[in-house]
Amino acid sequence: MVPFCKGTDCTVFDSVALPVFFVYSIEMKLYAKHQLVLTVVVVSILASVVTGIATSSYFKGRSAVEPAQVEDAEVTQQEPDMVPGPVVAAQERMVPGKEDSFLLQTAVRADPVYTADMVASYTQDELQNISVYEKCNEAVVNINTQVMAVNWFLEPVPQEGGSGSGSIIDRRGYVVTNVHVISDAYKIYISLSDGTQYEGRVVGTDAASDIAVLKFDPPAGVELKTIPFGDSDKLKVGQKLIAIGNPFGFERTMTTGIVSGLGRPIQSSTGTIIRNMIQTDTSINPGNSGGPLLDTAGRMIGINTMIYSTSGSSAGIGFAVPVNTARRVVSDLIQYGSVRRGVIQASFVQLTASIASYAKLGISRGLLVSELQRGGNGEKAGMRAGTEAVQYGSRRNGRIIYLGGDIITAMDGISVGSLADYYSILESKRPGDTVRVTVYRDGKYQELQVTLAKE
Repeated sequence: MVPFCKGTDCTVFDSVALPVFFVYSIEMKLYAKHQLVLTVVVVSILASVVTGIATSSYFKGRSAVEPAQVEDAEVTQQEPDMVPGPVVAAQERMVPGKEDSFLLQTAVRADPVYTADMVASYTQDELQNISVYEKCNEAVVNINTQVMAVNWFLEPVPQEGGSGSGSIIDRRGYVVTNVHVISDAYKIYISLSDGTQYEGRVVGTDAASDIAVLKFDPPAGVELKTIPFGDSDKLKVGQKLIAIGNPFGFERTMTTGIVSGLGRPIQSSTGTIIRNMIQTDTSINPGNSGGPLLDTAGRMIGINTMIYSTSGSSAGIGFAVPVNTARRVVSDLIQYGSVRRGVIQASFVQLTASIASYAKLGISRGLLVSELQRGGNGEKAGMRAGTEAVQYGSRRNGRIIYLGGDIITAMDGISVGSLADYYSILESKRPGDTVRVTVYRDGKYQELQVTLAKE
């Protein structure tokens, strides 16, 4: 708005209408030539000033709004572990598509920035290793336990137990590790990279996958570093891997290697078969158990679990639980305290050449249905159990099995030749899911629909 005054009387005019007012005045009065020229010059100057002020105000208002909008859009489009800045809060859905999934709260550190001098000093491979270590090492914890023993007077006394590694996966203090790391623990102590130690408690354990979830309570205001989950289904043999752990008590030790094999069914020391293990030549030693196996972007793709060795030290053959198994297991353990798996309520025997020859079967691969739980889902689906009792195994360690029942050869179109195959197929199945079970019966193949029950 611009005031126009004559004496003490002033009239306020809109800046847009100002030129029109002067034009109107010129048309209604007679002026000398120099007055007309002077008036036009003044009008032009005033119009330019008003236009400049209006334009400046307009762009100043937009500059205060648009950068924030652009910045928000850029951050929204980026992945959580690629967001710039010192520490970025993110949420990761454990099981996509599941309404009751547990949401992890992660605080992902941005990748470090290297100067030209640093880049010139290291190879690309070295820079990659340095980047992953700096990004993830503070989220790796050392786990020590105390167990309860009995002294000479038969009195219970606490003593030092085992030790291992773990990964902080949530800013609220959730840690994932192996079950055998905390086996028989009376007390659990979790040590962070800055030397602080907290007493942890067990949230849940799953012996079938050797995965345990612990919880400690950090003080208010403490920002925990976490490791995000990757995707183990995308792994390829030959891909580079990085392990960080506490072998022999040497905290946050990093070793590198490659994926040596995928889908390995490995039997643990307790006799449990763990499915789909990742085999790696990354050095894994006692104390590494429970620590993260990382890809070159610093994402967890496995949990280091065991080694194959004749000496007790790394022989270049280590095994890790794939992170996609850990996703579902961790989610269930935090929400329910146990893993909800779907099963067929039956007793199975893995076929061998000797069993097939003795029973005169037409096939030698599959799972023999030895017994069915009365009223269970297998019986309801029309599955048949064996009727001929025989002793299987040695006289001392043998057991009774029943021949003559169905032989499971496939589930959901996937071949089943062993118990490991069976458990591997059911690993991602929940109670209530329906599976197509192909059975061999009386020399013919049949397909049954089985609704899985709770384990």
